[in-house]
Amino acid sequence: MIRPFICLLAFFVSVFAAAEDAPLPSKDKFYLFLLVGQSNMAGRGVVEAQDKEVNPRVLMLSKEGKWVAAVDPMHFDKAAAGVGLGKTFGQIIAEANPGVTIGLIPCAVGGSPIDAWKPGVFYPPTKSHPWDDMVKRVELALPAGTLKGILWHQGESDSTAVLAPAYAEKLQDLVKRLRELVKAPEVPLIAGQMGVFDGVPWSPEKKVVNQAHRDLPKQVPHTAFVTAEGLNHKGDKVHFDSAAYRELGRRYAKAFLEMTK
Repeated sequence: MIRPFICLLAFFVSVFAAAEDAPLPSKDKFYLFLLVGQSNMAGRGVVEAQDKEVNPRVLMLSKEGKWVAAVDPMHFDKAAAGVGLGKTFGQIIAEANPGVTIGLIPCAVGGSPIDAWKPGVFYPPTKSHPWDDMVKRVELALPAGTLKGILWHQGESDSTAVLAPAYAEKLQDLVKRLRELVKAPEVPLIAGQMGVFDGVPWSPEKKVVNQAHRDLPKQVPHTAFVTAEGLNHKGDKVHFDSAAYRELGRRYAKAFLEMTK
C-alpha cells in the first residue's frame, strides 16, 4: 500500500508544480518554440503518468498566458486535447543544451485548415481566430526568451479535391508570414508528416498535401520534413496514439538538432 500512495503523492506534487508560475532564466538562455497546426500538433493521446512528470527546464505558456511546467495536455483547443509531441521534443532539446530552459508556445487548433491561419479568419468549430490568437500569445512570449524554432503539423483538413492543389503555395506563404511575425527570417521550421497508418489508404488529395510537406525543404531555406512512417493511430485512423506522439517528438527534435548543429 505504501508504494501506490507514494506514486499518487508524486503525481499530485507534479500537478501542483505544473500549475505554479515558473522562474525564468535570462532571455538568451530561454529557447522558445512555437507549436502550430491542427489536432495532431495539439495532441490527442491518452495522458499517462509519465506525461505529467515535471522537468524544471521545460516550460509551456499556459492558456492564461503564464509560464508553467510543461505537462500534457499542453494544448486547450478542444476538450479532447491530450498527449502531443511537444513535451518530448522539449525534453530532448533541453538535454542537448545544458544550462538552457525550453519554452513551448502551444497554439494548434484541431481541425483547422491552412486558410484558418490568416489574419482575421474566424474558425467556427472552436469559436477562435487561430492566427490572431497565436499572434497574441507570441507577442506575450517573445519578450521573455529567444525564438529558436517553429513546429508545424497540419494537412488533414486540406486533403480535399478543392483545397489540396493550392496547399503547397499556401504552406510556403505561411512559413513566410510566421517568420515575419517572429522577426526571424531564418528561424528553423519543421513540418511533420500526416499519419501513415497500416490498413488506412491515402486519397490522391492527401498524397498531394504530403508531397507539399516533403518538398518544403527544397522550396524554402531552413525548413525540414519529418516522417511519421511506422507509427500507430489511437483507433480512430486519424490521430496518433500516445507512444507515437512521443516518437514524433523525438523525430522533430532530431531534425532540429541536425539543422542547427
